[in-house]
Amino acid sequence: MSEQKLPTRAEDFNEWYNQLVLRAELADYAPVRGCMIVRPYGWALWENIQAALDRRFKATGHLNAAFPLLIPKSFLEREASHVEGFSPELAVVTIGGNKELEEPLVVRPTSETVIGHAYARWIQSYRDLPVLINQWCSVVRWELRTKLFLRTLEFFWQEGHTAHATFEEAEAETRQMLDVYTDFAVNEAALPVIPGIKSESERFAGADRTYSIEAMMGDGKALQAGTSHNLGQNFARAFDIQFLDRDGERKYCWTTSWGMSTRIVGAIIMVHGDDQGLVLPPRLAPIQVVVVPIHKNEDERALVMESATGLYQEMVKVGIRVKLDTREGLTPGFKFNDWEMRGVPLRIEIGPKDVEKGVVVLARRDRPGKEGKSVVGREGAIVTIASMLEDIQLAMLAKARAFRDARLHDVSDYNAFKEAIETGFARVWWDGDAALERQIKEETRATLRCIPLDQPDQVGTCFMTGRPTRTQAIFARAY
Repeated sequence: MSEQKLPTRAEDFNEWYNQLVLRAELADYAPVRGCMIVRPYGWALWENIQAALDRRFKATGHLNAAFPLLIPKSFLEREASHVEGFSPELAVVTIGGNKELEEPLVVRPTSETVIGHAYARWIQSYRDLPVLINQWCSVVRWELRTKLFLRTLEFFWQEGHTAHATFEEAEAETRQMLDVYTDFAVNEAALPVIPGIKSESERFAGADRTYSIEAMMGDGKALQAGTSHNLGQNFARAFDIQFLDRDGERKYCWTTSWGMSTRIVGAIIMVHGDDQGLVLPPRLAPIQVVVVPIHKNEDERALVMESATGLYQEMVKVGIRVKLDTREGLTPGFKFNDWEMRGVPLRIEIGPKDVEKGVVVLARRDRPGKEGKSVVGREGAIVTIASMLEDIQLAMLAKARAFRDARLHDVSDYNAFKEAIETGFARVWWDGDAALERQIKEETRATLRCIPLDQPDQVGTCFMTGRPTRTQAIFARAY
């Protein structure tokens, strides 16, 4: 642990992020280049994310399962656009047990193929549908440029895979899971995301339609925080997933897949973090409240610890995730800085004078300095603490939304577009194609993030072609 300051976000956002991940002990670099070790504090955050998502998946009828890490290479070659999309990123096993394998095995980059193989055996009749399965696992994609949580060679995620009797059912599933991701992002992670559909050139390899939620980071760049794909019948035809319908005809299933990964941790860091460190939303924070006892001698220690321990136990009983900081040999100031670095939403300070007065001092992480401090009575403090945690959650979302909205620029010409993407998102009227997207990307490094589901009921003029259009699109530079 060190009291050395982080670089400021304004000075070097990239280095601020890298150092914060390490110093807050969320993750560390692994001996294999591009991989990461997720440390206990980072894993506790991921576990809370998992729990919040898993609740939502199960409430919508999905069941968890586990599929193999190793996939026959021939499986990926059955769906042409899928193998083309993933071939540069594959890790391939050719030797096992000291012998060359008859067929190379791929370390899963995603599981559509191996799950499609299983579904072909499990699904025989319309009575077997829908199949609604999710798995929690890690996948490997051989990335060349990596960044902890945001883009690593191996990363953790969930991947949902479903099979349906009709296109309409598959599309409803795809949209439902996008809504689940949006609800999670907004209400748990305090991330104001924009749900939308991807353009053809940004579509998942093998999908008919890809939807995503897009979030604005603290430097104005975009992050794709979750995706949901309608795979049509592409994988069903490749893996012969057929069922006998009510009319006695054999038909191909319609399938979907959807995923959210540890990238969401990176989003939480970059949207909410400040120059002092992490700022974690209370609903996901591994530690929601830290109690710091302050004393100079043994008499004071006994007095303060009795009060601090009692408050700690009260919070445990009502389900607040709380830590009592009893570390010896560290100053209160050091402890304050340490817990600020780790983004704990609420700090409680208790000194001998506070005990005498029957009060405790509360310090909100989302409002640094005096503005975030308040003194409350020790009796009934639990109610105030629970209420304040809820207020912090809502305030973090409001702050993030205000930041995004201030940098979401409506532009009508290319020069204004180039200016807008320097600081945030450009929202434009759009009637372009993949070639025009490529041109814009080459010239500005901005990509079409999504075509928002929420569209204005009017006609505009495409900022590049000059043609009339009813479609608005979001462009930004992205992680």
